[in-house]
Amino acid sequence: MMPVLMTGLDDAWTRLRRRLDGLGQDEYLWEPVAGCWTVRPSEGRWSVDHDDPDPVPAPVTTIAWRMWHIGSDCLAGYVSPSLGAWPLPVGGLEWFGEVAPARAALVAGFDTFRARIADLGEDGLWRALGPAWGPYAESCWADLVVHALDELAHHGAEIGLLRDLYPGMT
Repeated sequence: MMPVLMTGLDDAWTRLRRRLDGLGQDEYLWEPVAGCWTVRPSEGRWSVDHDDPDPVPAPVTTIAWRMWHIGSDCLAGYVSPSLGAWPLPVGGLEWFGEVAPARAALVAGFDTFRARIADLGEDGLWRALGPAWGPYAESCWADLVVHALDELAHHGAEIGLLRDLYPGMT
């Protein structure tokens, strides 16, 4: 079971990484429609737009916002603190206003998630997430890997679509 999950995770990650090749600063922050959620300067740092709960319908988000969501909100957030320390130099709603550090943090989030999940081993994947996960406490780590794979695949596809649309909008 573990090789199948890890292969799927790696395949989705490889597609996303390839789609980020050549990403420029303007494209990273491009807001294709009014009211986009993105990463904005705020009090000397950069923060993502966010509401809790998410509005319905959720707003369109930029590549910058999606990179935060995948790298920090999802991957790093899924393993910290349950499986170790926070792996990124930013946390919460803080993110990067520039492509290079955002890409490095996204890679660090994935690498940490993958390594810590692999360290669980086959048996550990079937262990319950535990009380810190609230309503998902009885779900197992394999469930979370499938969810992470879904986040990578669908948000990675959205990033790909934004990259496909961007040249025609400039």
